[in-house]
This record gives sequence, C-alpha cells and structure tokens, in this order.
Amino acid sequence: MGFDADLTACAALVERGDPARFRAAMAAPVPARRVLFPLYAFNIEVARAPWVTQETMIAEMRLQWWRDVCEEIAEGGAVRRHEVATPLADVLDAKDARLLDELVAARRWDVYRDAFEDADHFARYLDQTSGNLTWVAARRLGAADEAVIRDAAYGAGVAAWLLAIPELEAAGRVPLLDGTAEGVRALALGAQQRLTGARTRRGAVPKPARAALLHVGQADAVLNAAIRDPSAVAGGRLPTADPGLAWRALTGRW
Repeated sequence: MGFDADLTACAALVERGDPARFRAAMAAPVPARRVLFPLYAFNIEVARAPWVTQETMIAEMRLQWWRDVCEEIAEGGAVRRHEVATPLADVLDAKDARLLDELVAARRWDVYRDAFEDADHFARYLDQTSGNLTWVAARRLGAADEAVIRDAAYGAGVAAWLLAIPELEAAGRVPLLDGTAEGVRALALGAQQRLTGARTRRGAVPKPARAALLHVGQADAVLNAAIRDPSAVAGGRLPTADPGLAWRALTGRW
C-alpha cells in the first residue's frame, strides 16, 4: 500500500528539513515509516516555528498552534485538518500527545535569547525535545526500555546540538553553558558515555522499535570529533556523513 498525500508531504518535508532523519526513516521498514515521517515532520514544524519570525509573539503563537494540536489529539476528539497534524493524529495515543506537547513547550527557549539556567535546564531541554521525540517513536513501534531510549536520544541530541552551534551563535543565542574547550569536551564526553551505556542495554529495545534509533549512529563521529578537537564545534568542522546507516539498518545495531 502506498503513502497517501499527507504521508508523502510529511516525507518530503523531512527530506528537506532533516536529511539525517529522512535517511534513517527510509532505511526503516515501510510500516515504521508511516509512524516516523509524521513524527519527524511534526518535529521540523515545531523546531522552525521560533525561527521564521523576529516577532516573539508570533513565534509563541506558532508554537501554541502545535500545542493545540497535541491537546486535540490527547482529548481524542476532532483534530484540525493539516498535512502533518492529520497523519500524526492517526499514530498517537493520548500519552504520546502529551509528551509531544512537552516538546513544543520546551522549544519556547528558542524564541528568546536567554542562556540556559544551568546544566539541569540544558539536560531537560534535550530530554524533552530529542528524548520525547525518540521515545514516542519507540513507543509507537514496539515496547522498549524508556531509560535506554532516552540515553541514546541524549547522545544524539547533544551531537545535533553541537552541529547547530555556529548557526545558533550567529543568531545571537547562547547555546552552551561552558563554551571553553574543556566545557565542550566534557559535554561531548558525557553524551558519548550515555550513548555507550544505552548500547550495552541494546537488548532492551526489541527489533520493531529499533527503527526509532537508526538516526543515532551518526552521533558517534560528531561526538568523537568534538572530543578530539573542541574548536571544530564553533568552526563548523564537525562531520555530517553517516556511512554506517546501511549496516545499522541491516543488523539493527544502532
């Protein structure tokens, strides 16, 4: 059975806006793509909402629109017609919708120029964004250990954050609590340790749910590069290629 127009639109949006997750979704079984593409398209829509305008009130309104979508899905009633919201509603339950609502709320940090309050605030931001997105995907695809999923998602989230540092700084944001070489190296090391720890418990993620983690493998090269040369982060010299995706898709060893 082929994709309908909405799923096709979601896939196209992910291809344009998040090539790494698009490649990971395309490496997943077709039934998993029906879950992943709406989720990843939702994530793109939410992530870009604070950046399409300089007006904070408009950015807040865009985020609120998606919070309203999550509320409609959680309540189980009619959900507004939209090429992403409509297929998203088909794959979520109420708990999933509330987790995604937390994701949208966390993205309010992107609207303003305030630094993170402390390490806990930064970790919570990554857990509610990268962590919630990956956990919802895993929940929809099969039962899995939440702690394993969130540890893996944290590693991937930090890697993605480090890749985004030059753009965030150019936009006037303060993306790092400690932007020194020691601080960047410590952040990357901590993320790599959580990712490694998740992999030691890989058996707690059944095969159907592993498709939610196929994008995680790219994090290794990014984190290792940041550990070796922290200046590569601000310099925009971190690797973006993912040559191991086909192997991970074949073996399931994310």
